Amino acid sequence: MLEKLVKKLINNKKTISTMESCTGGALASSITNVEGASEILKFSAITYSNQFKIKMGVSKDIIDKYSVYSIETAKEMSYNISKFTNSNYGVGITGKFGKIDKENLAGDDYTVFISIYDKDNNKFYNDTLKAVKHCRKENKLLVIEKVNEMLLNIV
Repeated sequence: MLEKLVKKLINNKKTISTMESCTGGALASSITNVEGASEILKFSAITYSNQFKIKMGVSKDIIDKYSVYSIETAKEMSYNISKFTNSNYGVGITGKFGKIDKENLAGDDYTVFISIYDKDNNKFYNDTLKAVKHCRKENKLLVIEKVNEMLLNIV
């Protein structure tokens, strides 16, 4: 699914890093399924917990004010992973796949927040999607398809 994107990043000599929560590294894993991915993928972090989002640079104040399930948190994730790795693009993904999070009660149980930070232009591209599939694997694929679509329009 991501062959075109990886080739485009390679041809443009651009790099990418990801900070994923609900997708559990599925985006980074999908990127590494493509030949040549080592040229463009610098780093990936799976930050399920608030604690590790904060350790990776996400502001505790942002989480406290907007919740961990928000576009503001996704933006912090994309920006900080790009900054940490000096990647051209940082991708932040947070949200829920229909499961109540007892530690973070705020937020819709079916919304995923996606942010892509373009370091070269200091610009964020943000979107949301509804995790409407009945299994986690299918919802992860929905997110990967959305991120792929977004990045192909940006790169």
